[in-house]
Amino acid sequence: MSSPNVSTKGYPQLPARRSFIYAPSADPLKIIHKDEDLLIVDKPAGLLSVPGRDLPNSLQTRLKNLYPESLLVHRLDMATSGVMVFARNKAAQRHLGLQFERRHTTKSYIAQVAGSVDGESGRINLPLNADWPNRPRQMVSWKHGKPSVTDWEVLEREENTTRLALHPITGRSHQLRVHCWAIGHPILGDRIYAMDDVFDAAPRLMLHAWKLGLRHPTGGEPIEFESHCPF
Repeated sequence: MSSPNVSTKGYPQLPARRSFIYAPSADPLKIIHKDEDLLIVDKPAGLLSVPGRDLPNSLQTRLKNLYPESLLVHRLDMATSGVMVFARNKAAQRHLGLQFERRHTTKSYIAQVAGSVDGESGRINLPLNADWPNRPRQMVSWKHGKPSVTDWEVLEREENTTRLALHPITGRSHQLRVHCWAIGHPILGDRIYAMDDVFDAAPRLMLHAWKLGLRHPTGGEPIEFESHCPF
């Protein structure tokens, strides 16, 4: 389900900016896996990956309290839950960082989106760029956007929603959220892109980082980690 080269006037309406209160869960962190090089963590929804301006409470901060040597490799949106990898030494951080940069990792997400998605699988190919006057929003821009590609497949259909597996080929900011919105199926509970009825349909952003595949920094063995979807 890729979109043609059309203007943004053909895309769904965007909501007015919504305020929010930062109140992440205080539950203990769930460590999926650890070894001498890796820490695989199950990030809860509503928790920043890294500290923000005047918001020191983050996954990185909490993890450093438990593992002071832990080093950031990548990020998830605050509202997204699921698998994140941290390195435990500089060599592992470099190795993992290059895997993400060169797209040698595999990532799968689960999303609950509004409406019934046509077909069983497809590809969304829409270039994305920051919507600077409305940050942190991103936008489809055929003139200035960077290539952004997401493969999708239907996992389950319900009366008014569709459960999708999303496989980002690229890793742009808000890529999955904007791509789902742009094809007319915004993710339930999306504070930034969904209109009121879709935003109010779920208590959180219904987007979960389900699986992450990579090569181990020591030896290069292919490994995959999975986080149970909480919705």
